[in-house]
Amino acid sequence: MIKGDRCYGAKCAMERRPYPPGEHGGGTQRRRSKESAYGLQLREKQKARRIYGVLERQFRIYAKTAVAMRGVSAENLIQICESRLDNVVYRLGFTSSRAEARVLVSHGHFLVNGKKVNISSYQVKVNEEIGVREKSRTLSTIRGAMESSLRSGLPTWVVREDENFRGKMVRFPMFAETGLPVKPEQIVELYSR
Repeated sequence: MIKGDRCYGAKCAMERRPYPPGEHGGGTQRRRSKESAYGLQLREKQKARRIYGVLERQFRIYAKTAVAMRGVSAENLIQICESRLDNVVYRLGFTSSRAEARVLVSHGHFLVNGKKVNISSYQVKVNEEIGVREKSRTLSTIRGAMESSLRSGLPTWVVREDENFRGKMVRFPMFAETGLPVKPEQIVELYSR
C-alpha cells in the first residue's frame, strides 16, 4: 500500500502503472482471460481487507454482522469497517496511514471518552470523543500527520479540535463519501454464497 502525499497526486505509481509489478506484470505476456464472477468478488474482498488491514476471520464476522443489520448490507459493511478505532484515528488525521494508526492505537496513545483504549478493532460509536494522550501530543508522527491533513482536508463525517488534540465521528459515512476503490456489493455477495 502506497502512503503519503505522493499517492494523492499525478506521480502516484499506481496511477502511472496500473498493472502488477515485476518482469511479467507490464509486458505483453499479461493474461487477457476474463475473470469469473467469483474471482472478481474475491479480488474486491481482498482489496477491502488490505485497505483496512483486517484478517479474514474478522472480516467474515464484519460481513455477517452487516448482513444481519437493517438497511443495505454493503453500506453496513463499509460503516462497520470505517468505525474501527484505527480507521477513525486515521480519518481524523492523527496518523498518515491506517497501519500507522493501528500501531499507535495498540501502543496506547489514544483515548476514547477519556479512557485509554489500545484495541484497534474497537467499534467507535457516533459522537464518542477520540483524543490523543497528554504524553503523546509531542510525537512528531502525530504532529506531522495533523499538519498534512490540514492541507488535504478531513472527511465530512469527522470533526477535529486541533488545539485540544481531540475529535469525533459525528455520523456514519455513506460508501460514496469514503472514496474507496472497492465494490462492497460484490463482497457481500461473496459471503452470501
